[in-house]
Amino acid sequence: MSKLFTPYEIKGLKLKNRIMMSPMCMYSAGDDGQANDWHFVHYGTRAIGGVGLIMQEATAVERRGRITANDLGLWDDSQIGPLKKIVDFVHSTGCKMGVQLAHAGRKCEVKYERIVAPSSMKWSDEYPVPSELTKDEIKDIIKAFGMAAARAVKVGYDTVEVHAAHGYLIHEFLSPLSNTRSDEYGGSRENRVRFLREVLIEVKKNIPDNMPIFMRVSATDFVDGGIDINETVEIVKLVKDLVDIVDCSSGGLLSPRIDLYPGYQITYAEAVKRETGIPSVAVGLISSPDMAEEIIGNQRADMVALGRVLLRQPYWPVYAAHELKDGDIIAGQYYRGRYR
Repeated sequence: MSKLFTPYEIKGLKLKNRIMMSPMCMYSAGDDGQANDWHFVHYGTRAIGGVGLIMQEATAVERRGRITANDLGLWDDSQIGPLKKIVDFVHSTGCKMGVQLAHAGRKCEVKYERIVAPSSMKWSDEYPVPSELTKDEIKDIIKAFGMAAARAVKVGYDTVEVHAAHGYLIHEFLSPLSNTRSDEYGGSRENRVRFLREVLIEVKKNIPDNMPIFMRVSATDFVDGGIDINETVEIVKLVKDLVDIVDCSSGGLLSPRIDLYPGYQITYAEAVKRETGIPSVAVGLISSPDMAEEIIGNQRADMVALGRVLLRQPYWPVYAAHELKDGDIIAGQYYRGRYR
């Protein structure tokens, strides 16, 4: 058996392989934040395609926490039913599913919402200046993460991922480039991590003890004075008692030029795993079966998260199993289309 297709268990979550569908916003919900037929087909197709874990796109814990007016949400009980229909189907294929809980912070594009952030610093000239969060508002958002996690349990998700990356609210607290607060939520590393830590504590309180918590981070801001991989390692160490696996992405806080190439973020996952002892997920233009196999085989990360390649090839795992000579994993209904 190839390394990529070995089962993986983390806490109470048992996965049939090491392939995760990376959370990718579809911007296809209505203003009510509810899932619809698009989401059912989108996620159901990748489940049939053979991934071990689907991590649902950034799902807002507050209305003002959306990136756009077409984001999925878990801020209201009415959003549970449509999502449960998707999760139940995904489970019927032997795939597991999680949800990425998120708050956009100053990167919210919804015109009629009051935009908030750790500090009154706009993301770009096209965005409004956000209101600096009061301590009471911070507590309310922490509670919103917890309530969304409780709804996620009712939906039937197998895990939750706390979105602390890509320039959204938690990342805004973490980076000194976007957090200039002088209270206990700003300044020192420990203070900048405080919001993340309190969110994780609240999420953990609202999920079963055997449900793992993923955390997505931006391992570097690609800007002098911002977060780099060394800072990320120290951040992870401060919350490692609350996190089971770290999903290592990068960027998003500002808009620097980034050199993109296959596997450009793998070293971040490798460093987090090596320096903290926490399992990690590698992501970033991983598209070939051999590359994915090398990452897992050489223990550079514990899972690989695939994004754009799964948009092009929703049955990529079927192809990868064939290329890695790992047998035939195609759904029985499609058996006539198997690789020969």
